[in-house]
Amino acid sequence: MSLSLAAGVGALRTDSSCHLFGSNGCGFSHDAPGSEDFDFSNRPWFHIGSYGVTKPVVLVVLIAVVMIAFFWAAFNKPKMVPRGIQNIGEVAYLFVRDRMARDSMGKQGDKYVPFLFSLFFFVWLMNVMSFVPGIQFPVSSVYAFPLALAIMVWLTYMYAGFRRHGLGYFRVLGVPSGVPLGILVILTPIELLSNIFIRPFTLGIRLFANMFAGHLLVATFAAGAWYMFSVKGIIFSGASFTMAIVMTAFELFIQALQAYIFVMLTASYLAGALEEAH
Repeated sequence: MSLSLAAGVGALRTDSSCHLFGSNGCGFSHDAPGSEDFDFSNRPWFHIGSYGVTKPVVLVVLIAVVMIAFFWAAFNKPKMVPRGIQNIGEVAYLFVRDRMARDSMGKQGDKYVPFLFSLFFFVWLMNVMSFVPGIQFPVSSVYAFPLALAIMVWLTYMYAGFRRHGLGYFRVLGVPSGVPLGILVILTPIELLSNIFIRPFTLGIRLFANMFAGHLLVATFAAGAWYMFSVKGIIFSGASFTMAIVMTAFELFIQALQAYIFVMLTASYLAGALEEAH
């Protein structure tokens, strides 16, 4: 699977003569994955009118369909004693409710559980697309998608805050409790800038950067294993392939962790919007 990851971003050429000890003199830069492999703007799969539908767009639609189908099957006809797919769905739901929503907001966060629940599994599925055979591309490594989710989160917690506090929400956003008035002159603009504008940017860039860098590392080690594969370079190739396997396992962990962090931060922002003003 690791070798196919490089092919998944379109970076690995399988020219058998292009190796470290080959005679044609081509360098690793000829085959190495790069940032251009994450740009699909000039490589649409098909067109709808003048709009070119790219691989990431198709994957996002596929993820949405898979999620709807799975959880519809799990909760469409719930049983008192859950079995099979319903049991999996309930365990997942309770995990998000108890470990994310209620940990941050208490029981008042229950009404936001469907949003957090959908967000967690949508982000996680976008990430794990990088290890699905035939796909091998994490959708969240295209910044437009994490940014769109971050804007959705921003709109949600801003709406919740203004609904709860009215215009007094600006005080919640910009005036920390217990800070001397003289410090507030400097701190309040910084707090407003951070809480209103910087949050969605950092929320999106954190997810994007981790998925982009992680997938590029795995693809680079996989491509390196192929590049150095020969009788003379078998040790180097084996070392690179081993690193590709290690990074694959590490990336699987990071993918779940980043989905968890994204939703935990969302829950904390909602908690801040719902808390009583000081």
